[in-house]
This record gives sequence, structure tokens and C-alpha cells, in this order.
Amino acid sequence: MPITKDSRTQVTISLPNYVVQISQTLLRNNFKAYLVGGALRDTLLNLNPDDYDIATNALPSQIQKTFPQSKEVGAKFGTVIVPVYIPAYKKYANIEITTFRTESDYKDYRHPSKVTFITDITNDLARRDFTINAMAADLSVVKDITPLTDPSKNITLTLPLIDPYNGIEDLSTKTIRAVGNPLERFKEDPLRAFRACRFRAQLEFDIEPKTYNAIPRILDLIKYISKERLQSELVKLLTYANKPSLGIECMRKTGLLKYLIPELLDTVGVEQPIMHKYDVYTHLLKACDNALKKLEVRLAALLHDIAKPFTKTPDGHFYGHDKLSAQMAEKILKRLRFPNKTIKHVVTLIRWHMFYYPNYIEELEHKQPPSKWSDAAVRRFIQRVGLEYIEDLFQLRIADAKAISPKVDPYPEINALHKHIQKVLQQEAALKISDLKINGNDIIQHLNLKPGPVIGEILRYLLERVIEDPALNKKNTLIKLAKEHLQKNPKSTN
Repeated sequence: MPITKDSRTQVTISLPNYVVQISQTLLRNNFKAYLVGGALRDTLLNLNPDDYDIATNALPSQIQKTFPQSKEVGAKFGTVIVPVYIPAYKKYANIEITTFRTESDYKDYRHPSKVTFITDITNDLARRDFTINAMAADLSVVKDITPLTDPSKNITLTLPLIDPYNGIEDLSTKTIRAVGNPLERFKEDPLRAFRACRFRAQLEFDIEPKTYNAIPRILDLIKYISKERLQSELVKLLTYANKPSLGIECMRKTGLLKYLIPELLDTVGVEQPIMHKYDVYTHLLKACDNALKKLEVRLAALLHDIAKPFTKTPDGHFYGHDKLSAQMAEKILKRLRFPNKTIKHVVTLIRWHMFYYPNYIEELEHKQPPSKWSDAAVRRFIQRVGLEYIEDLFQLRIADAKAISPKVDPYPEINALHKHIQKVLQQEAALKISDLKINGNDIIQHLNLKPGPVIGEILRYLLERVIEDPALNKKNTLIKLAKEHLQKNPKSTN
């Protein structure tokens, strides 16, 4: 629906009752309260904000006194977090309350060296990045509203809007525009250039020309942005946007991508003559757009073919690109300071994303039905990938398949294997050493061995046998197999 304001500059929005209650507490203590930032922007767009920001003239010490449960997260910048427990959700919601302020002298291209607390909301809005984030809804009208019993329920309110930079019009026309001089805004904090591209994708808005053209002019300042902040923007892009490709392409065209994932630039124009319609870069972006909105899956989709420029053969194949792509992805994610758990997850998905039925391509060309995997082959596949990654691996494979070509239908392969895996998982089958009906102590006792590497070697051998034939997973049978293996390999005890 169109976003408009009436002649009195008011907007009608819906807010959770707990936000209203926090606002009422400020107001009844004779402080001002305004809904600001992304929370107001998303509310006006009928989106559900992740959190809510309130701006006030109360000083940080006064906010803390008013809300004893609050936590100070940035006293210098006037920011205090107030946690509110929501019984319906069985969790806390954090409301960020910030004192009106002005900022100047951004000596490290992020933090202002001078922060002044003020009493006017309009001057506070002047320090913000984009017009769509530089509005404030006056919450003073909620002072005397009777709060609802359930803090999670929403209340519809008509509130006065403070909009000195005409952000509401930019919301209506789907425009990203810097507050004031875009070059000055980006020089204050170069990360704002990445945010512009991220909002381009997240909101599917256009960046107005002056703001867009200012981005290439601050590229020499990107070096001052920490890897952790770059990572945070990438995470938001991949988890919030329906089409992350819009943001990534914006970064490529403005020169920002070189400072985030330069390896993607190597994929531009790398043609894939076999089965694929698109070059590697376009394929990666389409796969990312197609992927489940889960960080690990989208990261894997974006990077799963990152090594293709370095593995292309004269006949158009990319042998070994899955393994090399996994290695490259690991380096990229480490460089961007991703947690080790996330890195392992993404690298695993990329390493094993090229699962095909035997001779699948040849069968496809001859329009033959896919070959069948044996149950043992499926169990080995699950063991190799890791049960915890299987579902995400299929999500990646589906996203990958959708981005290949409208002429190729890989779904018989994917669906057949997925159903086969579900069938195997319903069986009583050992997929890891801990599933065996025998352990290291049993081997030490029955084979009269000392603890050492040989115990693990025997257990791995037994697991391979049981994967081939689950009926062997019985204690007495396994002990017998262990003894036979040891007799055939006596050197393993040395």
C-alpha cells in the first residue's frame, strides 16, 4: 500500500504493546520518546522489525535509573538496552533507548571523537545515514493509553511524524538517499556504502544517483573497516534479502566487492558450455537467490563454484572444482572472521555438493532414468557428509540446480536420492563409530590389546563392514571380525 502522511504529518502504524509500555514509562517520568531508525522504517513498510529503537532526551544515567533492569552498551554514545520478557514468546525482547545526540570528527572513519547530548530530535536525525532511517514518530500520544495485558499484542496508533529529510517520500518511491551530502556521510563511516547496497537488496529499492556515484569515491577508505563489520553486513544481506544478488551486483558495479569477496570478480564472464546457461558469476548469484534463507546455505550457494575459473579445462569441464571451492571458501570465511562452526558447515556443504548418480549426465543426454544407489552407498554418503549437514546439502543442491538452465531438469536425481536417504535413515544402521555394538574397551578386553591407535583403526574397519552390511552390527560378530582383521594385519599391533 502507498506510504503517505496527512496534512498534520501523521502516520498510522502498529506497535507491540511492550514498546508502548516502555515509551509510557519514559513519558510518565517527563522524558520524550520517539520511535526511530530501522524499526520505524520497517513498520511503515509493513515489515516486522527485529528490534525497536527509541530516541529520548533522557541521559543514559536517567534511562538506567528509570529502568533498573537495563544494560549500558555505549555510555559515550548514549545507548542503553532495556530487556522486556515476553511470556507468549518465552524470551526477552531488547529495546534500544538512545539519548538525542550530535556527532562530529570521525577520525577513525567510524566513531565520532565528539558526541554531544542534545534535547532536540531534529538535530539528532541529521547524523543518520539515509533519509529512510532519518525519521521519528512521536510517541507522546501513548502516555495515557491503557496498556494491553499481553505485551506481545500489537496496538494501532496514529502518531506525529518528524521527517526533516522527506524520508517518507523516499519510502514511497523506493529510493535510498543519503542524508545531506552523500560523500560526507560515507566519509564519516565507509561501511554506509555497503549498507546502501545491502538496503538495495533487502528493500529492493534503487539508490539515487548522487548517493550511488559517491560510493566509488570513498573506496580508499574501505581499509579502515574491520573484517567483523564487513562480515556483519554480508550476514544481513544474505539473511534479510530475498534477492541478495541485487546487493552483490551493486557492490560489483561500485567497486565495493573487491574489498568484500574479490574472488567473485574472477568468476565474471567465465562461461560454462556444458548444461549451464549462465556464466559462473551469474550462476552463483542466482543460486544464492534461490537458496533457503539460512546463512550457511546461502553462503555455500554464493561460494560453491568459486574455484571454477581455476579448474576449467579446454573441453569445458571443471574437474575438482568442488574440493578447491571448499578450500577457497574456508580462506574467504576465515578472512571475514566467521565463527569456526559456520566455516565448517559451509565448507562441508561446498565440498560435497557435486553428488551425482553414476553416469548421470550421460543418462540425462540419452533420456534414461537415473541409476540407483545401493543402501550401502547411501550410508557411506551420509557418513562422509555428516548427518547434521544432509538436509542443508540438499537445499544447496536444489538452489544450484535451479540456477543451471531452464532446459535441464535435475530433480529426478535430487528427489530420488533424498527419498532414498530418508528410507535408509529409518533403518537401524550404524553411520558412525558410536553406533557400533562394540567399543574400544571391548576390543582391548577380548583381543588382549593395549590402548593405542590400533583400537581406532579396528573400529573404523568394523564401521566400514557394518555400513556394507548392517546385519553384522552385533557384539559377538564384531569381536569375531576384529580378531580376523587383526590376524590378517598383525603389523597393526606393532
